[in-house]
Amino acid sequence: MDRVERRERILEVAGELLLAWGYRRVTIDEIARRAKVGKGTVYLHWKTKDALFLAVVLETQFRSHQRHLARMRADPLEILPSRMLRGHFCDFLDEPVLRAVYTDDADVLGRLNDTAKKEFTELIVEGDRMVLGHLEVLRRHGLVRDDLDVHHQRYALMAMATGFFTGEALLVGRAPAAPEVRADILARTVRSALETSPGQGAAAAAAPEVIALYEQFGELTAREIRRQVRD
Repeated sequence: MDRVERRERILEVAGELLLAWGYRRVTIDEIARRAKVGKGTVYLHWKTKDALFLAVVLETQFRSHQRHLARMRADPLEILPSRMLRGHFCDFLDEPVLRAVYTDDADVLGRLNDTAKKEFTELIVEGDRMVLGHLEVLRRHGLVRDDLDVHHQRYALMAMATGFFTGEALLVGRAPAAPEVRADILARTVRSALETSPGQGAAAAAAPEVIALYEQFGELTAREIRRQVRD
């Protein structure tokens, strides 16, 4: 394996063990053994266990972000909040690490979420700005309502997402069984609360500016991923 392949293999094994055993029980020794590298090799890439697992989380979030960018590039209507959150919700359902992060699963993550909030403060702030900028673009193009302060609108959007995401853990057995039905309910809720109906043309006009915001955030995330790696 070359250096990049070795790093990817270590990340893959670390993610598998994080989900299977939880942060507290996983050791660097076990990650190295299963990745078929020396313990020192792991530390060549990440200086601490926290840095390695933060990289697992960040890489997972980055892949979801890139999938969302691809959806927006393929269809301008994907810039609408209802479509955006439906896509994120489906990614969340398909990706166990995302589920652990968004539901703050202490059994899996241990202290990792608290560490991430400290390590990624700048990225979190920029993410909030990105969402705010996204809504401002949509408002200018008449794609969402403007009878609510944009900061309150962002709060409403994030609160709806949080409710549906955490509901996956809290409402087991009381929610519709089919994942696509739950995703559709989330999309309809967001659409009813925030969106107007101006059509495909307005979405196509707004899409380049929205996509640029997400591309910029993706570059910031990629830079943070590189910062976490020692080499």
